[in-house]
Amino acid sequence: MTTSMTADSRTQESVFVTDPATHPHVHRIDTHAASVFLEGARALKIKRAVRFPYLDYSTLAKRKAACDEEMKINRQFAPQIYRRVVPITQRTDGSLSIGGDGTPVELAIEMTRFDERQTIDHLAEAGPLDPDLVDGIADAIAASHLVAPLAPAEPWIESILPIIEGNTTAFLTAACFPESGIDDLRDASQSALSLIRGMLEQRGRQGFVRRCHGDLHLANVVLIDHKPVLFDAIEFDPAIASVDVLYDLAFPMMDSIRYDRHAAANALLNRYLGMTSVENLDALATLPLFMSLRAAIRANVLLARLGRTCRDKADVMQSTRAYFELSHLTIHPPAPPLVAIGGLSGTGKSVLARGLAPDVTPQPGAVVLRTDVLRKRLFQVNETDRLPESAYRPEITEQIYEILVQRAVRILSQGHSVIVDAVFAQEAERNAIRDAARKLNIRFVGLFLVTDLATRLSRVGRREGDASDATSEIAGLQEK
Repeated sequence: MTTSMTADSRTQESVFVTDPATHPHVHRIDTHAASVFLEGARALKIKRAVRFPYLDYSTLAKRKAACDEEMKINRQFAPQIYRRVVPITQRTDGSLSIGGDGTPVELAIEMTRFDERQTIDHLAEAGPLDPDLVDGIADAIAASHLVAPLAPAEPWIESILPIIEGNTTAFLTAACFPESGIDDLRDASQSALSLIRGMLEQRGRQGFVRRCHGDLHLANVVLIDHKPVLFDAIEFDPAIASVDVLYDLAFPMMDSIRYDRHAAANALLNRYLGMTSVENLDALATLPLFMSLRAAIRANVLLARLGRTCRDKADVMQSTRAYFELSHLTIHPPAPPLVAIGGLSGTGKSVLARGLAPDVTPQPGAVVLRTDVLRKRLFQVNETDRLPESAYRPEITEQIYEILVQRAVRILSQGHSVIVDAVFAQEAERNAIRDAARKLNIRFVGLFLVTDLATRLSRVGRREGDASDATSEIAGLQEK
């Protein structure tokens, strides 16, 4: 892609201009910090000559450094997208070209163009997200965290209060929201931070603060060759991306809720917890603040976009309000319940648990604990691997139920809801889970599912890729 435009000056906007008559297939997308030009199979991303409190692209040298860093960071996430940094040069006649021999007047990141309709925000706006896709996103995030470099916790923790104050100032200046709501959001956020500060420090010592993606809203995940790819990670300030891994995860969960995809948000949480350290269960109390901060930051960024020439101000303002309201909602989590779902094999426990979990508050829904999965983890095998009969000895089953109760208590103690999915054939098993809720003064909901044997046998016989080892023969024996 080249431009026939003649630059009368070396202002950046002269580089941005393309003539629709001579370049009818060039499409320009503006964000608060960049302009992206799409043509054919490639995209060129140019840093805007702007300065914000959190980034400075005001000089060509700074933009070059940012482009080089963006390539370095993002090739780790999306090597199939990021090609190279290319200069935009000026010929002796004043015309501009990409990668020419003239004087560099701007720099661009050259990328392989993907189908913009396949970014996850577009897919979420179009309808419910496919469960396999959501699992893939969670897996990609978990994999990125596994290899992300460790980072010191203190700078990250110390940055949170200024973030809260910066959002508050932006909201008050814009005068778009009720001042009482802004004050409440600030006070609740500061209070939440004070409550979890010690936990965040401990998380840092445990290695959960890492150099993450940093900007994982749904528009920065795209489906390529049927696989989700993370892109456009933060490059301009490593400190902004050096955060608790759950803060990184909080962004796509929050954004899924913003698009009314509560099932996706809940699945992201449960899949991620299943893929990562069990110690993450002891940090679920961070999620209300983390998701609220992410929503408030998103609202703040959109307000910055409104400050420039914006062709879709009404839509942007609607999104800004939605994010602000979500930040207010998530910072005030309701008390969590404990839901126990029992029943013999094939009665539909797991289907019901997955269906209920997104709607059990607080956001993003309940953590689901399933004895079939806990047993597989105890024996350190994949969820779909079959275990020998010896793994189902009474003393092993008793141990699994003890783990189930312990995990439920850990999660509930964090102010987060739990759904436990188990047969609960023995009265002692049912009493233990109910008593755990009573000791914590948590609302308890107990369900025991029943259906006829033929239905159970049919369901068990059709299972594929499931954690349960129950066979039709076992299902039949449970009737006795």
